[in-house]
Amino acid sequence: MGLIAAAQGRRRTDSLEEYVDLRFGVRVDQPGQLLRDFQTARTLDGKSSMPLSYRFYRADARYLAVVSGDRGLLEAFADALMRPAFPLYLGRRSCPPAEPLAPRVVDASLGECLRDTPWQAATWWRRRCGAEPPMLEFRVDKGAAPELVVDGETVVRDEPMSFDPQHRQYGWRTVEFGRTPVPGLDARPSEDGLDHDAFMAV
Repeated sequence: MGLIAAAQGRRRTDSLEEYVDLRFGVRVDQPGQLLRDFQTARTLDGKSSMPLSYRFYRADARYLAVVSGDRGLLEAFADALMRPAFPLYLGRRSCPPAEPLAPRVVDASLGECLRDTPWQAATWWRRRCGAEPPMLEFRVDKGAAPELVVDGETVVRDEPMSFDPQHRQYGWRTVEFGRTPVPGLDARPSEDGLDHDAFMAV
């Protein structure tokens, strides 16, 4: 939601009321690699060091994110993501999207999108997976995708209520999780080598 808010040019103190009724789901098409970095700091006089703080990054990952809601609102989101008012980044300013976003508004339910949208993994990752693509993990708001078979549920505190730096607030929500097959036979890489891109493996 923060990504959409930035694309729309919302200030951190602006209301998020129109986001309340949205439902959200995500599918992990390429898990990538978890990296850990650390940061150090010193006092102004340079005499004392502050405790180390760690930062975690997900490299080479690809996700399918699905938002369900009023069509007019979703079309406004898509337009904003194509022409963002503020620079977009994934969690931290040092992590902009590696490729342009490609939002689409479709006539399908949230669960259908997570189940049926073609695999978004890079060609090199598909080749690494071999002849049998893996099951794709998903997470979705509870009850938002009855078409999917869930393995369980958990409660997380990540629903934005306010991005105000003086009073940042997040609410609790229940999330269902599970795995779904890679949709369609087109998920397999072609054998003629015409889709090879050496830079995709860098």
